[in-house]
Amino acid sequence: MPQKKHIPKRFQSPEYLAVLANTNAEQTAVFHQAALNDMQKIAEKGYPNEICGLLLGSINAQSWNIQQVRQVKNINTERAADRFQLDPNGYQSIDHEIRGSGVEIIGVFHSHPDCPAKPSPTDLNSAWEGFLYPIISVYDGKVASLHCWEPNEASGKFHPVTISKANT
Repeated sequence: MPQKKHIPKRFQSPEYLAVLANTNAEQTAVFHQAALNDMQKIAEKGYPNEICGLLLGSINAQSWNIQQVRQVKNINTERAADRFQLDPNGYQSIDHEIRGSGVEIIGVFHSHPDCPAKPSPTDLNSAWEGFLYPIISVYDGKVASLHCWEPNEASGKFHPVTISKANT
């Protein structure tokens, strides 16, 4: 029988619940299988710490199209188990590398070790509108779930995003 996953009480607190919208985002997240696999492998390899990285692809009115992911160093060394801070040098390096390639940075992913794949108030405070935010829940070193979120300034909340796979 599968072991029930522990959910820290903070994820059930009014502060955490207040960042979650009840309505889905209008756009969907369309992942190429290799990008999805890479993101999950990065999350498992980084356990028990939070990992982070960038989504590369394109955006249109219907979806974020994620073609690749790139890990970026988490420079939060004091609370690496439950916080991430994307290395700005890593961001700039990837941005420079892809310039003119037809792909762009369209989001930021990170893991939640031994916690649900739901955003926190801290995640909302650092989110950029227009970006996609996948969160990978990793329990005991294995991916348990993946959920995507879109921050919305008007609502002040994260809206869940439907995930699908590219037909390529």
